[in-house]
Amino acid sequence: MSENTRVTVDRDGHVLLIGFHRPEKRNAADMQLLEELSLAYGELERDPELRVGFVYAHGDHFTGGLDLADVGPRIGPTGLDIVPEGGINPWQVSGQSLTKPVVIAVQGTCLTLGIELILASDIAVAAAGTTFGQIEVARGILPFGGATIRFPRAAGWGNAMRWILTGDSFDAAEAHRIGLVQEVVPDGEQYNRGLEIAHRVAAQAPLAVQAALANARIAVRAGDAAAEVALQPDLVRLAGSRDAAIGMEAFVSRTPAEFIGE
Repeated sequence: MSENTRVTVDRDGHVLLIGFHRPEKRNAADMQLLEELSLAYGELERDPELRVGFVYAHGDHFTGGLDLADVGPRIGPTGLDIVPEGGINPWQVSGQSLTKPVVIAVQGTCLTLGIELILASDIAVAAAGTTFGQIEVARGILPFGGATIRFPRAAGWGNAMRWILTGDSFDAAEAHRIGLVQEVVPDGEQYNRGLEIAHRVAAQAPLAVQAALANARIAVRAGDAAAEVALQPDLVRLAGSRDAAIGMEAFVSRTPAEFIGE
């Protein structure tokens, strides 16, 4: 790993470990971090051996948000382009969609783009001492990583507006109450618990996991009717897969299934 690396990328079986690595700046996201994160997501999507992404942060804080001194001047007439060739936008507000699930673990300070990365992920674990803040309105801008789209859906209109429009901070208990995170664990345990969940997801049939994720996203974005149209064709496709046969054999023999992704 280079001294100047902003995002660490490691493999743990079928899980890609993606770590924010700018602890001396509270993992504030400069352009280099944004681009390296995008490339990590591209790697997750392309590699058939990878089934789940696990995003975490080195140091005491998940992220202090954007490094505006570095990123601000790069906002051009069409916005901000953070995705180099081979990358995927981690916030999923433009470009190619990620088809694989992401688990995220946060601690310390988790501001702005950190909350939006949670909202763009699928399962989130927070340390009990985490402090959250969607503070863009206090900086004269609006959230542009998906909070205006996903926060109301995840937390309800009033809960989302309470935090988006005031820029006030809130704690992990509130994040759990409004559904932003799924588990709150003692400080220091968020990494192990998040990774445990990521491996649990990775142990399931990957084609089935991706199909379930895709159908749920269709329902959220396009409505129940659109998702219902895809259910039966997806079921037929998956029922003919080798993993379905492996799953049935494991059920009958009462042994753990070892899925192959085919």
